[in-house]
Amino acid sequence: MNKEIHLVKRPEAAPTSEHIQIVEGETPEPKQGEVLVKLLYVSVDPYMRGRMNDTKSYIAPFALNEPMAGGAVAEVVRSEADALQEGDIVTGMLPWKEHSVSQADQLRKIDPSLGPITYSLGILGMPGLTAYFGLMDIGQPKEGETIVVSGAAGAVGSAVVQLGKIAGCRVVGIAGSDEKTSYLKETLEIDETINYKTENVSDALQKACPDGIDVYFDNVGGDISDAVYPLLNKFARIAQCGAIASYNVPNDQGPRMQMHLIKSSALIKGFTVGDYQDRFSEGFQYLSKSLQEGKLSYEETISEGFESIPDAFFGLFTGENLGKQLVKVNEPSQS
Repeated sequence: MNKEIHLVKRPEAAPTSEHIQIVEGETPEPKQGEVLVKLLYVSVDPYMRGRMNDTKSYIAPFALNEPMAGGAVAEVVRSEADALQEGDIVTGMLPWKEHSVSQADQLRKIDPSLGPITYSLGILGMPGLTAYFGLMDIGQPKEGETIVVSGAAGAVGSAVVQLGKIAGCRVVGIAGSDEKTSYLKETLEIDETINYKTENVSDALQKACPDGIDVYFDNVGGDISDAVYPLLNKFARIAQCGAIASYNVPNDQGPRMQMHLIKSSALIKGFTVGDYQDRFSEGFQYLSKSLQEGKLSYEETISEGFESIPDAFFGLFTGENLGKQLVKVNEPSQS
C-alpha cells in the first residue's frame, strides 16, 4: 500500500494531529508523458498553513480528504516519458504520498554537481530565490545601510542575512533562541542579533540600530514588526515575505503602521517568489555562483520518516528548526 497524508479538518488556530491524517492508498500507474516517483525528501513550509484555510489567496487551498502537497525531491522509479529515465533525481511540487505520478514536464532534473540534492528545496530552491528577489529587488540594499531580518535563522532569513553582508550592509537578525542567535553571529558573522523570546525587541533594536533601519525583510509580522516601524529611515524599504506570527491567530490586530510609513516615506511591498518566475534563472545563477565561491552557507534540520512529516510541519510554528526544515523519506537507489 501507498501511504498518504491528508488534510481532514481545517484548523482555526494552530494545526495539530486532529487536522492531518495518514491514510493508505494504492500506488498509481504512469501514463504516456508521466513518471512514477518515490519521495526522497519533503519540504515543509509556513505558507502551507494558509493553504489549510478555505479562503482566496495567491494559491489554491488544500482540498479536504485529499493529500497535502509541497516542494519535494523524488526519484523516478518508472518512466513513460522520454525526458526522464528510471533513477533520475527530480524536484517539483508533489503530493504527500510515498509514491505518486507526475507529468514529466512538471519536474526538474537535479544537477548533483551543484551541491547536495536537498539544496534544491533550500538555498537553490524556493527559499533561496525568495531571499534573493525579496532583498535585491524590493530591499535594494546599498553599501553601509542597515538591514533588519525577522525569522533570521530560518530557511529564507538565513539566506537574506548572508546576501545582506555580501552587499556590504550592517545586518541585524532577530531569532527565537540562543542557539539561533549564536549561529547567526558566529557562523554567518552578522553584526548584531536579538533573541525576541528573552529580550525587549524595541529596546534591543534601538541599541542595535543607532542609525535607524534602511531595509526590513519581514518573515514574521506581529509584535516584532511593530517594534521595527518607528525606527525606519527616510525612504526605507520593507520586503513583506511572511507573517507567521499571525497565521494561527484569528483576527490578529496590532498597532497601526501607516503614520510610520508616511513619516519615513517608506515603501512596503508584499510578495511571493512566484512573482519572479520569469527571472528564476537570474536568481539561480547568482545563488549557485555564490555557493561555489564560498560566500553562502546553508543549514538544514532533517527529520526522518514519512510519518514524521506532520510533526515537522507543526514544529515550524514553535520555531524548532534551524535553517531549512526537511523530512527524509527514502534513500536514493544509487548514491
